[in-house]
Amino acid sequence: MPLSRSFSVNSASSDLEESEALIEPDAVPPQCCSSRLNLAVLMFFGFSVVYGLRVNLSVAMVAMVNTTDPKPAPNNSMHVCPLPPRDNTSDAIVQPEGTPQYPWDSETQGWLLGAFFFGYLCTQIPGGYLAGHYGGSLFLGLGVLGTAVLTLLTPLAAQFGSYWLFALRALEGFGEGVTFPAMMAMWARWAPPLERSRLMSLSGSGANFGAFLALPLTGFICQTLGWPAVFYLCGGAGCLWAVFWFIFVSDDPRTHRRISKEERDYIIRSLGTQGTAHGWSVPVLPMLLSIPLWAIILTQMCSNWSYYTLLTSLPTYMDNILHFDLQSNGFLSALPYLGAWLFGTMSGFAADSLIEKRVFSVTVVRKLFTLAGMMLPAAFLVAVSFAGCSHILTVTFLTLSTTTGGISASGVFINQIDIAPRYAGFLLGITNTFGTIPGVVAPIVTGYFTQDHTLDGWRKVFWVAAGINMGGALLFLIFGTGKIQPWALTDEERAESEKKRSRSTSA
Repeated sequence: MPLSRSFSVNSASSDLEESEALIEPDAVPPQCCSSRLNLAVLMFFGFSVVYGLRVNLSVAMVAMVNTTDPKPAPNNSMHVCPLPPRDNTSDAIVQPEGTPQYPWDSETQGWLLGAFFFGYLCTQIPGGYLAGHYGGSLFLGLGVLGTAVLTLLTPLAAQFGSYWLFALRALEGFGEGVTFPAMMAMWARWAPPLERSRLMSLSGSGANFGAFLALPLTGFICQTLGWPAVFYLCGGAGCLWAVFWFIFVSDDPRTHRRISKEERDYIIRSLGTQGTAHGWSVPVLPMLLSIPLWAIILTQMCSNWSYYTLLTSLPTYMDNILHFDLQSNGFLSALPYLGAWLFGTMSGFAADSLIEKRVFSVTVVRKLFTLAGMMLPAAFLVAVSFAGCSHILTVTFLTLSTTTGGISASGVFINQIDIAPRYAGFLLGITNTFGTIPGVVAPIVTGYFTQDHTLDGWRKVFWVAAGINMGGALLFLIFGTGKIQPWALTDEERAESEKKRSRSTSA
């Protein structure tokens, strides 16, 4: 039976999945050139900048560190890959004359690569809470702008010493911590339920696209302009993006100046009361006791362990073990994120199609995409550990691991908006806070395992990451769900649910 035009997809009771109530097809305005698609594109470029600012140090570190290590690795010739044939007489990275370099050992480098996440941990939850109450555009814009300005100061901080650079990177993480919760809070007001997967995967895939661009460009810029130019250019790009963001973006379709009436009405009608701010009060205790929420938290932590391990440490592996030159290092380190960007974007369209055509429920779709997006990467990480010194096999397996990981973009990583649309920004702040812990710990653990720069050490890194990934996938398979939780319902929805329940019992 067709639904009335005033029906909201989100107004279903807590024991009903959102896919069971659909908007009439003729009531859906086209997505092409729409305000919601424009928002997704701007977010895409915003997160491209965000991840460029985040990962540029990973490649630049190779150029920043003096190749004359004060504590050279022991001669484990049986475990280290042989050096490739050299065309030059020197292994040193060629940079413009006068470019400074620093004698940081692998442990110091691990701490510097993980410093960002110490600050990133602190602003996730307050950022999500405030974005859910006030709207996310200001927090997302200021988060990117603040991080970009701080990035401009990186060469100066490095000159003062590793402690200053650690503090600066932590401050960058502090500013950037609000960005993803703010994005989720905005989509809670902008994304019709049947378009959530594609809009959110498109905007979030900017992170992988940013890593894909930043990693090879960083290597090229280091060799042509010197590593300080990397931070000046990336910081400038972030400031430029912020100008466009503040001009064209609005928190809510109700206040957008250029949205069509047809599109505004469609978004508001499809979201219903779930598309409004959550106010100052949030049901903290029910959230803490929510098994589906803890399933998201633990699964994201597991998935992020392998993601952050590769994101921060892959350039070091390419340099120390496979001995790629800096430009090849940057390109090959970036290749996996091109695949993740493409798979993440396509997974959004595939997930929405399965839900809209009622092939599977929201719960099944989220579990299916999470399982594929975590088990496949784990299998390829195990394969990397057996690839040895084969450049072709190693690059192939690493690329496939990160590429297939993009599938989970339409799984657990957007599940917050399924179980509690109004509180999605706050929930993402919670899940991302826990999910950032691997970003702090993984580079340090990697540095500990790889102190001697041996294949055995890196084999442990890949096995640990694969095992954690598999455990997270099984956890979400058992405890994950796509149903709106009872504590996330509005008063109107509770009243409606009670009426339906009383009618069914009286009948």
